[in-house]
Order: sequence, then C-alpha cells, then structure tokens
Amino acid sequence: MAKDAKKNEMILRSSGTVNVKGSDNFASVCSRKGEKGVNQDCCIVWEEFGCQEDMMFCGVFDGHGPWGHYVAKRVCESMTSSLLCNWQDMLIENSVDDDLDLESDKKLDRFHIWQHSITKTCADVDHDLQQYRKIDSVYSGTTALVVVRQGDHLVIANVGDSRAVLATASDDGGLIPLQLTVDFKPNLPQEAERIIECNGRVFYLEDEPGVHRVWLPNEDSPGLAMSRAFGDYCIKNFGLISVPEVIQRNITNQDQFIVLASDGVWDVVSNEEAVEIVSSTADKAKSAKRLVDRAVREWKRKRRGIAIDDISAICVFFHNNCSSSSVATPK
Repeated sequence: MAKDAKKNEMILRSSGTVNVKGSDNFASVCSRKGEKGVNQDCCIVWEEFGCQEDMMFCGVFDGHGPWGHYVAKRVCESMTSSLLCNWQDMLIENSVDDDLDLESDKKLDRFHIWQHSITKTCADVDHDLQQYRKIDSVYSGTTALVVVRQGDHLVIANVGDSRAVLATASDDGGLIPLQLTVDFKPNLPQEAERIIECNGRVFYLEDEPGVHRVWLPNEDSPGLAMSRAFGDYCIKNFGLISVPEVIQRNITNQDQFIVLASDGVWDVVSNEEAVEIVSSTADKAKSAKRLVDRAVREWKRKRRGIAIDDISAICVFFHNNCSSSSVATPK
C-alpha cells in the first residue's frame, strides 16, 4: 500500500511538498541535519492514508542514541502499517449489529476508535522494536508525534517532546497559536512522580541547568531529556513509557494550519513566532523550510557553543486553494 501511495505521489518521506489534486490539504516538509552527526529525525506525510480519500497521516520522529536514526525510521515505517491494521480491526469490532443497542457503551465514537487504535499501535510498535534484533535499541530510541486528519476531524498523538501547534483565526483577523500537545519532559510533575515511583531518577547536570533528564537508579545513564519514547529499553522498567497522549479537534473555518516539529524547533522558536513565520511565507511550499532556517539562526544566536540539534517541521494547511498536483522533493 505504501509503495502504491509513493508511486502515485501520495506519500513523502523527505523534504518537499504534498499537494494532491482535489484534497483540502497542502503539506510542506523540511528536515535538516544538525551538528551532532547523521540526521536522526524522520518525517512522513501520507495523503489518502489507507486508500481513504478523506484521510491524511503525518508524523515526526526524533531519534536519539547511537542507533537513533535507525530506530526513528523503523518506528515511522511500522507505525503506519500497524495503525491501519488496528484501526480496521476496531472498525470491524465496532460495526453496527442489529441486536446492539446504539446507546450501549460498547458502541464507540470515532475518536475513541482512533484513541484505542493508536494506543494499541504504540504498544505493538514498541514490542516489535524490542524484538527486532537488527537494531540495538537498548540505549537508543525515538519520540513520535502523529496527526491523522479524517475529513474535518483531527486526531493528535504524542510520545515525547515534539510539539503540534495549531494556527486559528481570531475575531480581529489575526492568528492565535494553540499548542495541542504536551512536551513530555521528565520534570513535569506527573511524569517525575511516575519515574520516581519506578525507582528512576530525575535531575539536571551542573553544566545543563534546567535540562532535567531520566537516569537509572544506580548509574548516571542514559540521561534522557524526555519522559516518553520508543526503545531505550535500559530504562523502560524505571519510568520511561511509550504510552501516547491522544487528543482530538474538529477543524473549523477559523483553523488555518498546523505545525508539527521536533524539539530542535521549539527549543529556540516560540509558538507565536512559528505561526508568524509560517503565515507570513508567501509561497506556502517554502513554509517548513523557512521555519527550519529560522530555527537554525536562533540556535546560533541563543545557544552559542552548543551543537545545533536536528531540526524538522511539517506544515499542513487545511483549506487548500492550490490547483496543481505533485510531490516535489528538493535535490
């Protein structure tokens, strides 16, 4: 299915744009390697996800550790196929039966079908990764930020510290940024409580004030800067989880676009700045690249002496007025 989608210019796994004729969506994608080695970020945009004309799947995966780029790619690839299977299974289980009371608790609404499907998918993907012997994910892992659009229904799922921000119009015609996800950092009260209850430790190093990390009980390792991730099995028994937060939103005429980005953007660019950068870009095909370029400049200005992180962004515009149909990938 993925091969057919790519052949028909419905799927993009690199920097570029997705603009399918007849779709309400227009997606701009950019991913740039930082100064730490190979780019460990992975992005995907899949229009007509699962052969459904009204569905789109987007994801940003931010790998870390020695095998992080392999982990991010593996999770990205397995997430789509597993989610489709679990979603279809849930639809079948929840199909209307002549003898089923429509008011029964067994009858799930669309959001809860997606919520169950995504939660199960994350558990399945993490288990699959642990069993996959070609990748050493004991001290490597990845975050995952996923958005599914089905008609005017948005489902957002987050594992880690990437972020989704919605730009919606205010009464005076301006744009308001709405952060849709939580940055799952170890020092969040509910995250720290879970980690400590599991005998993990949360603290920051003297040379990194404010950057809280997750550590093993009796060893200053691995020092993860997020509290949820796939992989990282060395610390999975000490409070790190791969359980997603899943939320929904119905797209209105006021909602203009959504930005999905790795923490390489949000560490140096505010929600308000990101919305202003994207909305002020005349050619929306260049919106993700312009946001990433700005983040690179801000890293150099605000964090001198610190290696620039990998930086990735997906900008999805909801009310597509473009007429062309193509997937363009820069050389």
